[in-house]
Amino acid sequence: MADVELSCGLPPGPDFADQVVLAEELGYSRVWIYDSAPLWEDPFVHLALAAERTTRIGLATAVLIPEQRSLLTMASGIATVARLSGGRFRACFGTGFTARLSVGQRPMTMRALGEYVRGLRQLLAGEIAIVDGKPTRMLHADGLTANRPVDVPLWLSVFGPKGIGLATEIADGIVGPPHASLPSAIISSGTVLDPGEDPDSDRVREAIGPWRVVDWHNAYITDGAEAVDAMAGGRAWREELEALSPGSERHLLTFEGHVTHLTDRDRGLLEHIDLKSMVGDADRIARNLSRLGDYGYREVIYTPSGPDVVRELRLFADAHRGSHPRR
Repeated sequence: MADVELSCGLPPGPDFADQVVLAEELGYSRVWIYDSAPLWEDPFVHLALAAERTTRIGLATAVLIPEQRSLLTMASGIATVARLSGGRFRACFGTGFTARLSVGQRPMTMRALGEYVRGLRQLLAGEIAIVDGKPTRMLHADGLTANRPVDVPLWLSVFGPKGIGLATEIADGIVGPPHASLPSAIISSGTVLDPGEDPDSDRVREAIGPWRVVDWHNAYITDGAEAVDAMAGGRAWREELEALSPGSERHLLTFEGHVTHLTDRDRGLLEHIDLKSMVGDADRIARNLSRLGDYGYREVIYTPSGPDVVRELRLFADAHRGSHPRR
């Protein structure tokens, strides 16, 4: 069985730095912070706080949305966290699927994502990039940020053929399907069962529900009423949402609580969610993690949710250690 790193993904908020400290104590390889301005606080602030309170654990983003920050603002933020973390930072970028759709905008194109990341590489290298038709460079004086070049791996979160091709060309790694030449990571939700616990328990549904109901959200926002109505419980969920808001504002409701909290209408979907993927006792979780390594993933980004994130972090780390006794 192939070895695989266990990392975790967490939202930027009041508990983030404390949770990163705990994740470091538990042996997680890295903490990936979410980025979506409509949903969470600023990730760079929380990464800086976490960097100051930890010494070993890696820090990463899952994922930064280019159109939320100008190119120079992004370069300055990355340089700041790189300096504070002592080289423990990894920046990963995506097209902004949820962050854009939740405010009624389409995700970025692959072309725009590629242009942005290429320009960012130039700035972090201390070179000149063209921004809005004008030459731009990091002008920070000595001592005011990390020296250029700023050595930060730049990853992409992509899935289709165009995205994979772009990652092959410009990225240092990928969050997505296993890649032939780049280190690959996969995001996974799940929970470890207590001894004798039924996987169909209310606790399990509440713990994994915030991630598992996203399938209904995505179906509705991308393919409309017909698509979500075809899913179990989808019609009732949609009708409840549509009764709350006029059509022009429904995108503002679709992703409420995204991957962290369950709305009342989302709770109606809990009887239909997947209860098999990455749900089981510690031995089962350990086997599932090892199997992902066999598939070609170098890293699993575990994304705990529900009412007791600390419990989820502890038990998942214990399960992973059970599959790697030497740790």
